[in-house]
Amino acid sequence: MSGKAFFIDTTVCIGCRGCQVACKQWNQLPATKTENWGNYQNPKDLSYYTYKVVRFQEHIGPDSKPVWYFFPDQCRHCLEPACKEAADEVVRGGIVIDDQTGAVLYTDKLKKVNAEDITESCPFNIPKAQKGTGRLAKCTMCVDRVHHGLLPACVKTCPTGAMNFGDREKMVALAKKRLREVKSKHPNAVVTGLDDLRVFYLLVDKPEKYYRFASVDIAPRGMDRKMALRKIGKSLKELSKESKIVRRMVG
Repeated sequence: MSGKAFFIDTTVCIGCRGCQVACKQWNQLPATKTENWGNYQNPKDLSYYTYKVVRFQEHIGPDSKPVWYFFPDQCRHCLEPACKEAADEVVRGGIVIDDQTGAVLYTDKLKKVNAEDITESCPFNIPKAQKGTGRLAKCTMCVDRVHHGLLPACVKTCPTGAMNFGDREKMVALAKKRLREVKSKHPNAVVTGLDDLRVFYLLVDKPEKYYRFASVDIAPRGMDRKMALRKIGKSLKELSKESKIVRRMVG
């Protein structure tokens, strides 16, 4: 599979949030109001103005000492994005896949689509709508930088090497290599997303200990009632058009 990918090695992530700040800076996104909610993580979640957030989870390790799990959350840039499938049911070109990188990108045409349909379609709970407008936003893989031979802002800023970016095949190889290296110390270690995503995570424990949507089985994807009804409605419209064309030809 060609294109680009991220490999995020959480074993060397220190939760500095440099990637989170760099993302804000490069994309010229405004700060969001935060609050003390009993966790070092802030803000609580992604938003229309926050494309990346480092999630913090504290657990008790086997030696009865606290252990921090850091999870830099962002769009996974799925190889077969469910959000694009949902958008295509309404308007073609609302969500596109960049030819050079494979990045999943949102366009102005997406404003014709119900934002809730897009957010509900994402198995990783990524796209976020702007209040009052319904416009959607998320990580763009910094395609403006990558097209000019630069690393994504988050990768460029990471001080420990937790964030890696490059050709997908090379990132897959790097992820597998690191997994072999850490298995002796962390027997439960896994790499998520190698088969169907462009963002892979090396985790030392069960994904749910990091975050509810750290790893989701997206293949095969299910179809909810809304999507099924939209498909049926679209098919009926197309059949109606075809019927009219045939009748005109026969007449």
